[in-house]
Amino acid sequence: MIKVGILGAGAMGSGIAQVASQAGHKVVLSDRDTDALKLSEEKLSKVMSRLVEKGKIDEDRKKEIEGNISYTENLVDFSDCQLVIEAIVEKIEVKKTVFEKLEEIVDGEAILATNTSSLSIASIAAACKKPERVIGIHFFNPAPLMPLVEIIPAVQTSDETTKKSRVLIDTWKKKTVLAKDTPGFIVNRVARPFYGEALRIYDEGFADFATIDWAMKEIGGFRMGPFELMDFIGNDVNYAVTESVFQAFYNDPRYKPSFTQKRHSEAGWLGRKTNRGYYDYNTDAKKPEPNTDVKLGENILWRVLVMLINEAADALYMNIASRDDIDLAMTKGVNYPKGLLKWADEKGIDHCVETMDRLYDEYHEDRYRCSPLLRKMKKDGKTFY
Repeated sequence: MIKVGILGAGAMGSGIAQVASQAGHKVVLSDRDTDALKLSEEKLSKVMSRLVEKGKIDEDRKKEIEGNISYTENLVDFSDCQLVIEAIVEKIEVKKTVFEKLEEIVDGEAILATNTSSLSIASIAAACKKPERVIGIHFFNPAPLMPLVEIIPAVQTSDETTKKSRVLIDTWKKKTVLAKDTPGFIVNRVARPFYGEALRIYDEGFADFATIDWAMKEIGGFRMGPFELMDFIGNDVNYAVTESVFQAFYNDPRYKPSFTQKRHSEAGWLGRKTNRGYYDYNTDAKKPEPNTDVKLGENILWRVLVMLINEAADALYMNIASRDDIDLAMTKGVNYPKGLLKWADEKGIDHCVETMDRLYDEYHEDRYRCSPLLRKMKKDGKTFY
């Protein structure tokens, strides 16, 4: 059983440490902030106590899991780790500096992984003398509960590193998908229209936040509406990812950020964590009522959904991931009610192409260009499954 190092004791790093510990690994969790380390240890103890209360583990298992994790401020304590996963701030230069330091500390055969959600793995790997051992291992928050992990090899990553990483994470009882090293990988790329098109619908005055969320949940079957989800994630975080993906794709209009979200972020209306976002979460706040007109709701749903399907089809067309991994990523990574490509088959490829073309004819924006794959499939009468 290999020893695992986790760099960063925030919510994500702590969650990954818990997952590795529960899988039986000795784990070294490092952060230069001693308060963060202390908080991480306290939170793990509370989580384990709740599991004991629910009868899911006993006291011995609790002690074993907690005992598997050691906490340290010193990177040198990673020296005997065979895998180190970095989960720190999403700034490329900071990550590159850290990977340079890590390579001087760990064994020559150790795998160095980043948990980045959208930054270039190739760029991070280039900071190392042995870039072939660098890979992206992207967990979703909260890591102990979310089953999906994206495995992202850089162009420099060796096949052996990719295989070892995926096999290992599979043993942690996670669902792994293989993604190409492009902005947003699978989930954060394909999911952009869930937020972006919902914001566009609002910006146009077509419907308010509550109505859009109602349509996506009640008619579409999504667990959360886009505005509820952005408030849960945090408008600062969600906006930063959107802006990052937009810039990384050379300002492709499909990923264009919304001024509505930018202004909410600038105002400090970040969502649940500030008690105000698209909704007011203060105790005396009144929840807005949606317009429950079914025809309006279906128009909202299918405008957003066809944009999502188009993005998923383009990810397949550009060899970002396989058909099955794309659908698995969206159901297990962001809890979509069904795979987008399977959904496209059910509704009909013709409908998807015609909707994209109708939107393009209306707006004459490249944002609404139809994926060449969908267009070819319509012409050939093919389906994804």
